[in-house]
Amino acid sequence: MTSQEKLAEIINVVDEMKAENIETVDVRAKTTVTDYHLVCSGNSDRHVQSIADRVEERMRSLKSRMLRGEGDRTGWVLQDYGDVVLHVMLEEQRQFFDIETLWKTAPVDETAIV
Repeated sequence: MTSQEKLAEIINVVDEMKAENIETVDVRAKTTVTDYHLVCSGNSDRHVQSIADRVEERMRSLKSRMLRGEGDRTGWVLQDYGDVVLHVMLEEQRQFFDIETLWKTAPVDETAIV
């Protein structure tokens, strides 16, 4: 599964789960660690966890295992699928950490593969 296919699947799931303010940040020119960060918001701790759980289920059914996950029931769940990293956050935490701006303003890494 390509990184674009993986990203599309995750976007479909978070959209189905009524995640809010879904945003994709392409970081291929900025890091060699991952290709995309997908950031979305849930409206409660339960909603954040439900979105993350559903993504994990779908990706597992597609034989794409999560490499690492963090933040169960903390208002911010991170799931690392290698070339796509998902952040599901409560809006308050999302505004505070501002992951999107962090990556959008990161300098281009000349060693990163585009």
